[in-house]
Amino acid sequence: MEKRDLVRVFARGGVVSPGDLKQILTTASELGNEVIHFGSRQDILFPVSIRSKTILDTTFQAIRTDYDFGGKHYENIVSSYVASDILPATSWLHSDTYLYILDDFDRYRPQLKVNIADPRQTLVPLFTGNLNFVASKQENYWYLYLSLPEYGNKLLCWPALIYTFDVVRTVKALEAVYLEQPNLPITGLYDQTNASIKANNRPLQSELELPTVPFPTYEGMNKMSGDKYWLGLYWRNNQYTINFLQALCDLCVQTNIGKISITPWKSFIIKGIAERDKIKFEKLLGKFGINMRHSSLELNWHLPVLDEEALQLKRYLVRSFDQNDICTEGLTFAIKTVPMNLFTSIVIEKNPASKYSDKYELLPTYNVLYCRDFNPNKRDYLTYAKDVLQEDLAPLLMELSRLYYEQLDYEPEVKINKPAVEQKTLHPVYQCSHCLTVYDQTFGDETAGVPAGVTFEELPKTYVCSLCEAPKNDFVRLHLEKAPL
Repeated sequence: MEKRDLVRVFARGGVVSPGDLKQILTTASELGNEVIHFGSRQDILFPVSIRSKTILDTTFQAIRTDYDFGGKHYENIVSSYVASDILPATSWLHSDTYLYILDDFDRYRPQLKVNIADPRQTLVPLFTGNLNFVASKQENYWYLYLSLPEYGNKLLCWPALIYTFDVVRTVKALEAVYLEQPNLPITGLYDQTNASIKANNRPLQSELELPTVPFPTYEGMNKMSGDKYWLGLYWRNNQYTINFLQALCDLCVQTNIGKISITPWKSFIIKGIAERDKIKFEKLLGKFGINMRHSSLELNWHLPVLDEEALQLKRYLVRSFDQNDICTEGLTFAIKTVPMNLFTSIVIEKNPASKYSDKYELLPTYNVLYCRDFNPNKRDYLTYAKDVLQEDLAPLLMELSRLYYEQLDYEPEVKINKPAVEQKTLHPVYQCSHCLTVYDQTFGDETAGVPAGVTFEELPKTYVCSLCEAPKNDFVRLHLEKAPL
């Protein structure tokens, strides 16, 4: 099945209400489907066996949701709303800020890809759009980075910061100028865009700082602040059963959950589950036999939609990692069998078929690429190996994984020519890899009844994070510089 045969439902910013999602699911079912899929731009996908535009129009007009079918005319808006309240965030950027911007788009359907993202989180990529709004440190102001074919898809920074309440107006004005004059230099694009709107721009005062934290785990029932929880669900084959999702939507309505969030990793997250309702969600998952404890080796892959070849290769590589007890936490992988936007640390790229393939039985070969510093937001991919057979991929990826962890463990040499009064010692602490809570033996953990002076090694195996209840094994050792008294 080709991607053009799929209905693409635009869940703006990856946000959809349970009621709207249930209506989408009902329509997908009426059109002959038992499952739906998620796309890398946080959209909802399903094939159409009964080509009835009337049914589609009726459904999506009723819920005021846009869709595309039969051609790539519009694009979904990507946002990191899904990460708000559960991952580190820019201090001024809250869930309501995303929702204001997304609602401001109303019925406007951009033809360019728009991203709206927080640079402190790493679940949603920053630069997979044509117009990429990235939160700055100045309250309610955004960087804008352009990535357009006419500029060689190079990342170009807009000469000014964009005010939150001007984001949508800027998109509309910029897109109008660009679509009419696609070869206009960026200075001309900037001047003409600003001439058409009165925007509250601010000058750039500092460069954007890219996130360096590892890729997060996004599955399972996890603690939020207060008595709330968030639930992340993932299907390795990206085929989400309609019956289960409909029951889940009903439970969200019953428990006053107003939003379901789709990730770019073809998974989804439900935030704000009250502690009293946690058991209801767990019982529903048990009733349908839903696994929410996949290996972390499974969760960090980006594959083309409905690409069985890529899925089989992923399964082969994950089995190889598992058999060799290899850790890939913090890394992300993509299998590129067709043209696609890359936003992972490591890429396995299939080479085109040889011109001799019709005469000889030739095995497919792959190139292995990795992003500079293993940071996909840098978008600078380096070649690690070329023309590799499938059987040689796993060892090469394991080598790259080790290089990644060696880089994380790197500590600069202490210069011995510094005066003794300036020398600092390294003070070990342990940080929860989920919510980033730090355990420091200097203070202990008052919440858990652990007194000061107890080392992390002395904590019992049953110790859990006092904030998100992650197990002791999910803490990682860090070092803080501590000046001598």
